[in-house]
Amino acid sequence: MAELEGSTRPAGGRIVCALVPLFSLAARLRAEPELRDEAVAVLAGRGDKARVVAATRRARKAGVRPGFTLSQARARLPRLVARPRDAECERAAQEALLDVAESFSPRIEDAGDGVIYLDAEGLERLFAGSGQDEGGDPDLALGRALAHEAERRAGVPVWVGVAASKLAARVAAEGGGVEVVPSGQEAEYLANLPLDRLSPEAGTLTTLERWGVHLLGDFARLPAAEVVSRLGPAGEQLHAIARGEDPTPLVPRTPPPTFREGMEIDWPLVSLEPFLFVARAALDRLVQRMECCGLGCRRLELSMELEPDGHHERSITLPAPTRDVKTLLKLVHLDLEAHPPGAPVVSFALTAHPDRPRGAQLSLFGPEALSPDKLATTLARLFSLLGEDRVGSPRTEDSHLPESVRLVPFQPPPPPKTRCEAPKGKGLLGLRVLRPALPVEVMTDSLAPAPADANPSSSDVGHRVAYEGARRPCEERPVSVTTQVTGKSSKKPRIHGVVQVASGPWVLEESWWDGDAVERDYWDLELSGGGLYRAYRERHSGDWYVDGIYD
Repeated sequence: MAELEGSTRPAGGRIVCALVPLFSLAARLRAEPELRDEAVAVLAGRGDKARVVAATRRARKAGVRPGFTLSQARARLPRLVARPRDAECERAAQEALLDVAESFSPRIEDAGDGVIYLDAEGLERLFAGSGQDEGGDPDLALGRALAHEAERRAGVPVWVGVAASKLAARVAAEGGGVEVVPSGQEAEYLANLPLDRLSPEAGTLTTLERWGVHLLGDFARLPAAEVVSRLGPAGEQLHAIARGEDPTPLVPRTPPPTFREGMEIDWPLVSLEPFLFVARAALDRLVQRMECCGLGCRRLELSMELEPDGHHERSITLPAPTRDVKTLLKLVHLDLEAHPPGAPVVSFALTAHPDRPRGAQLSLFGPEALSPDKLATTLARLFSLLGEDRVGSPRTEDSHLPESVRLVPFQPPPPPKTRCEAPKGKGLLGLRVLRPALPVEVMTDSLAPAPADANPSSSDVGHRVAYEGARRPCEERPVSVTTQVTGKSSKKPRIHGVVQVASGPWVLEESWWDGDAVERDYWDLELSGGGLYRAYRERHSGDWYVDGIYD
């Protein structure tokens, strides 16, 4: 790749090493940020064999050192906060650091335990302008930008080293802060390091010490041919590294298809509220990582380890990808209320299966489009309140019944390119459908004699209650309508009045071919109170219902 004109960065490949100091402590403080200003020590092991592996600056000032037992550490600092190493927190912190690195370079290597490598080839074009404040060095600008983003987005401190080889970059990062090794000067930079920094074989190290060689610079000055003849291929590789030529290639990492956050809990959680408190923090970190990649959560999995040896897993599918923490937490809350784990929780993990949020094409002249993020959040909240089977867009089925509908996933149509004027209609009616249909009592006229077994409940001339039995539609015309009394607190509409105009009947027959026949007579009724309703009578039972109000 050609060198950028006007840049002080020399040509050649560049490797960036990002290193998290005291990684086990940084990962734990990322999960519990309220402990950042406290005296905290992280221990590995159990019982009397537990030893301090890392401690905060406040604890180190009090004399707490790696290798101390918990008793020795608290003898120096009685109010020391002790936390065990948490593999889940460390794994999540490593993945968060990798997510940040992927926003800088497409080729990164996961070296484990808070160490990653980036291929910075070509990135000088992005940081050449911002490197003016650093003396025009784009490598230094890249390192500072990476350290800043890791602290802001991943929640861990990072030391950064930039060099032409992985070894030189890591040595530079271990010095603290951001350090750049000029290209071509890797050998001079490594010259004063002891040989054991290369982790050579024990026999090779012993041989070199017998030769009086203790530093990498002394080893690099030895003739290459003599080193190969005496130490073989292993000596040849060590000699190349001492000269600043790292033969180890950068192995790109394949991004995982999911995001995962969790932690081990110091004390078993029995009730739901304390668990939701710690789960909220994990969801915050999870959503922040997905936001870095421009993704949203489409499916959320919850895995819990129970005391003593139990396991509980749940899966929540969302209607659309979302990054709303309150919605995700509410879904977890409702799901655990419906399916409690049944035992104390000692650790948990939240796994998000991501997907691209819905995009919306904006229009210059048309109406405003729906926000995909707000739409996804609204649908997820409706899922949590009503259930998955009650949210969607209704679609009519191939049936004559007005109530025959099915729910499909809600996909709003795109807005028109230009704003349309609302049509001015005169005399148009809208039908407000009642679901379920409202049962009513209907008085009908008598145009034909009743059967012998019919017992009318009213002796008024020309009026009686509709009786059971199938009759021809034209034989019964509604005369008055009254809703059935179901209680004073009922919110159902009250319908009462004498029929002024009755249009109908319109006959509906459905499923007569499969034994589950539906036969109805539909009427449009205008009552004396001014209301206009759609009503129907079930032929088989003779019951009347109002299923719509004309507005």
